[in-house]
Order: sequence, then C-alpha cells, then structure tokens
Amino acid sequence: MSLRWRLALFGAGVVALTLLLFGGLVYLLIANSVNTNQDKALRERAQAAVAALNAAPGLTPRAPVAPDNLRSSTEIFVEVFDPQWSLMYSTAQLDGTPPIVQPRLRVTAAELFGGAFDTENGLRLYAVPFDRGFVVAGQSTRVPQSNLSGIVAFLIISGIPTLLAALGASWLVAGRALRPLRQVARTADDIGSSRDFGRRLPAQPSRDEVARLAASFNSMLDRLQDSFDSQRRFVADASHELRTPLTTIQGNAGLLAHGPAIAEPVRRAAAADIAEESARMSRLVDRMLTLARADAGLQLELAPLELAPLVSEVVRQASAVNPQTSIDVEATPVSIAADPDAIRQLLWILLDNALKHAKSRIVVQVMEAGDWARLAVADDGPGIEPADRERVFERFFRADVARTGHGAGLGLSIARWITDQHRGRIIATAGPEGGAGLYVDIPLLRRS
Repeated sequence: MSLRWRLALFGAGVVALTLLLFGGLVYLLIANSVNTNQDKALRERAQAAVAALNAAPGLTPRAPVAPDNLRSSTEIFVEVFDPQWSLMYSTAQLDGTPPIVQPRLRVTAAELFGGAFDTENGLRLYAVPFDRGFVVAGQSTRVPQSNLSGIVAFLIISGIPTLLAALGASWLVAGRALRPLRQVARTADDIGSSRDFGRRLPAQPSRDEVARLAASFNSMLDRLQDSFDSQRRFVADASHELRTPLTTIQGNAGLLAHGPAIAEPVRRAAAADIAEESARMSRLVDRMLTLARADAGLQLELAPLELAPLVSEVVRQASAVNPQTSIDVEATPVSIAADPDAIRQLLWILLDNALKHAKSRIVVQVMEAGDWARLAVADDGPGIEPADRERVFERFFRADVARTGHGAGLGLSIARWITDQHRGRIIATAGPEGGAGLYVDIPLLRRS
C-alpha cells in the first residue's frame, strides 16, 4: 500500500474515531434525555388523573370505552386501583386484559408518598397513591427505543458521507504533501540512471519539512558530486602515476629478456631502473591503500607518547640515509596522546617532502605552543606559493615546477589524515630557512 493511501486512511480513521466518540456521547445524552422525558410525561399524566379523581364524588368500577392495545399502541395509559389494588378502571389492554402491576411496584408505591417507577413486561410504569387508592400511568418501552433508533440511524447516515469526505480530503492533502517527495524520488532515479550529479531540486518557497528535505537532498548531491569528482580524479591520477613506473619496468624488462646482447653497464642500469621504479610503485600503492583505509573509516588508537625521542630517532635514520643534506633537530620534551607508528609515518612524510626540495639544510623542531605540541619541518628550498599552501594537501596535487619531483602527491594527504586522527591541525607556509615550512599541532597531554 502506498504512503498516500496510508495517510488518507489514517486521516479517515482519525475522523471515524472522532465521529464514534461524538456519536457515543450524543447517544448517551439523548438516551438519558428520552428516559427522563418519558418518566416526566408519566408523572404528569398520573398527577392529572389524581387531580381529576379527587374532584369526582366517588370511585366506582367501570369498563373503559375503547382501551388501547399495548402490543401496537405507544400511547400513555392510566389505571386506577382501590387501596387493596383491585382494578377499578383501565384505558389499555395487554393480550385482552388490563396490564398487571407486580407486587414490587405495589409495595414501593405504598411506601413512597411521591410515587415510584418500575419497568415490567416491556412497560414503563409510574404508580402514585391518592386518598381512595392508587393511580398507575404507563407506556411501552418501545417509545424511547424508537427515538434512540432514529438517533442511531441519523448518526450512521450522516457519518458515512462525512467519512467519505474525510477520506477524499485526506487523499488530496496527502497527494499535495507528497508531490515534492515524488519529485525527489524521480530526480534521484534520473540522477542514478544518468549519473548527472550536477542536477538539483528546485528551491522550495516554504520553510516546512519538505523544503528542509529538498535542501538536505541538494546538500547530499553536492557532497556526492564532490566525492564522485574526487574519486574520478583519484582513479585517473592513480592510473597516470602507475603508468610511468610500469612503462619503465616493462621497457627495461623487455630489453633484458628479449633484446639484443647489451654491455654490462647498460644491463646494470636497466636493472637499477627496474628496482627503483618498483620501489616507487610500491610506495605509491602503499600510500593509496592508506588513503583507502582512511576513507573506509579507519580509526587510530591513541596512547601517551613522548614526542621528542621519537623525532630524534627518525631524524637520525633520515640523516644516515641522506648524508648530503644537513638535518638539524631542536626537540623540547612534550607528551601527546598518539599512535606511535602513525606519528613516525607522519614525520617521514614531512622529511621526505623536505629532502626532495631542500638545497642543503633541513630544520626539525619540537616545542610547546600554548596547549599544543608543535612539530615543525622547514627546508631551504624554493618554498610553496601562497596560492598552493592549502592545495598541497589534496591528493595527487603537486605545486609549481620548482618543487615538482618524483612524488605522486599523496604524502601530505596522508599527513593531514594522520593529523586529523590526532585531533590536530597541519599548515603549510614559509619556513625560517627561506623555503617551505610544514607545521603540525597536536594537543598536549597534560599529566595530572
């Protein structure tokens, strides 16, 4: 069943429940009123008969002129009894004989001077004593039942068109309310089939839930388009970056395997190119896997870490591998909550970036900066243009020609992800050595 039908039936159900409660209340009020009116009419008829009998000279038995048949008549009848409850007069008959008053009503009427009511054999009776006996006024109980049946029929007859009108109105209102949702669904289907992530829902003039839904849907499309474009660029750039080392490896491997006889220096150079490009491709794939895990929601586990010893160790290793570049370290003891392997990878990325562009010197600093532990890596290379200082953290982005090397442009993207995982921040700016400066701030771990 569609949502429109469910809403329409729900609206009609609410109206039906309201009509049921209202009809029940009206029925109870009218039922009480009908019974009260019948008792009032019986009391008035009996009192009128008592007044007429008190004005008469005597009380003698006599036959009625034309008694009513209580099986078909609903008129009020009157019976007169002497003090011993012997029938003196009756204006009605039930199955050919005057109605019989049961002993219960007789006793109650004798005890209560104001009269008493009772219901016997489908008759509502009222008995009241007077100076020479008792007067009983009665009427069939079909009278209030007939009136109530008419009320029930009226409520049912009037309720059916009301329910139909409520169902129709709910159908129309639900259709109008769901029209924007159908538009959202059609747009989503069209976008899914055409992959046109540039389409948007028209802005709604109102400020209701549908307008907020349209705005949220458009915002989701913006993020989806950004993600799709980013993923497409990522795949294209990754293919391009992998194509270069693969071409080099294939060319040199083909030369060694199927080419003519070559001199030993050429063979060694080809093998060295294969090894170098293989290592480069391995690093590229490893970094792409790291970013893929980051996109999948990988969370690092943080623990207390002394930053200065780790930085000193990594700098020592980097200096041993790159003796042609001077790497100076200035480390102040600071404690942070961190993943040691991730921080080590972060520092290697920053050093690798600086080593590619430094002329002769790199400075690494660890210090306190307010509530932050700051890790700074600066080189004396050409630096980063101000317009590129934010873009260098994008995947596969590489700055101007002066700072373009053999990297794939993934390292600083990983560095930003690691920094974000440590609730920190990373910026690229001018360094004190005249080249680039990369600054990573991570919250200090305050010891209690």
